[in-house]
Amino acid sequence: MRRESHVKTEEEAMTTELRTTGFHHITMVSKDARRTLDFYGGLLGLGLVKKTVNFDDPGAYHLYFGDEIGRPGTILTFFEWPRSPKGRWGVGGVHHLALGVATPEAQLKWKRRLTDAGVSVTGPLDRGYFRSLYFADPDGQILEIATVGPGYAIDEPADALGSELLVPPTERMPEGRDEAAIAAATHPEPVPEVTPDMALQGIHHISAITDDLAAAGDFYEEALGLTLVKKTYNQDDGKTKHYFWAAYEDSVVAPHSSMTLFGWEGSDYLTRPGTGQTHHIAFRAESAEQQLAWREHLIGLGLNVSPVMDRSYFESIYFRAPDGLLCEIATDGPGFGIDESADALGESLKLPAWLEPRREEIESTLVALP
Repeated sequence: MRRESHVKTEEEAMTTELRTTGFHHITMVSKDARRTLDFYGGLLGLGLVKKTVNFDDPGAYHLYFGDEIGRPGTILTFFEWPRSPKGRWGVGGVHHLALGVATPEAQLKWKRRLTDAGVSVTGPLDRGYFRSLYFADPDGQILEIATVGPGYAIDEPADALGSELLVPPTERMPEGRDEAAIAAATHPEPVPEVTPDMALQGIHHISAITDDLAAAGDFYEEALGLTLVKKTYNQDDGKTKHYFWAAYEDSVVAPHSSMTLFGWEGSDYLTRPGTGQTHHIAFRAESAEQQLAWREHLIGLGLNVSPVMDRSYFESIYFRAPDGLLCEIATDGPGFGIDESADALGESLKLPAWLEPRREEIESTLVALP
């Protein structure tokens, strides 16, 4: 990664102001919208904040989950593509999505709730910076529930994160784990409902795979204004480099902003799009004006950037990371309340104005959802 000090040009000074505050949303692919609603809405207790269709493929549902009003950083969205082949993770794709939870105690409640529902769970594993549970959704998308803390400053000064390549201690590696104790750790009683202390707090981090960490780092730093906050190794093999980028300022790592990459240097094992895989990840722009500045900046970096696209609830531009991962910059507004009241979000099928004349046709192709 480039760390040389230099006097900034006028152009560099202007573009350093383009620093995303974190993720806006992540979009995944599912085979069955009803099953997705049951899993994410019913089992995980996420709110359905918008029921609409893929604007580019209006015969397919596009479901949005999030907090009570769908704040940026809490939003998970799904394209329902029943005929899509099974996807797989690899270079240029997302390995897993982590959702945040407040405490280890609440995390154990999640382990009990998931296992009682027949979901296979691994963990909790001590990752140092947080504790992790791993499982998969019905389509095979790998998910994690990670605790908010203790945070990235346990092995580096808070004002100097990412300064050194750190080797995880033995107790966090496979050879140092008490597998029997990990498997036995759970909540002692059934958890029939998601209690307030268990509330999932949006995107904790997203972990993807790249074939060139240096190129990826330059991209996330130059294109999006993220900062390298941790250099370490995959704690499941001890060999693969695992680097973390985030919105980081004044010794504080912003919530919903951690992007982690496993470095498979030179690998040609590419991701395969499809069900159970992430379609794209979206970062935040505060306004349409800032998004336009970002578009010019990205084009200036030599990236192929889409025109601004109206997604009703935000505006979007799309481009790819050097390893092929599809990225988006989405505006914070106008938000999900423009066509439904806050207490009725997700209750009815919403279509953009240009698709309303086709409502009857579109509804006839979709399976009714609760």
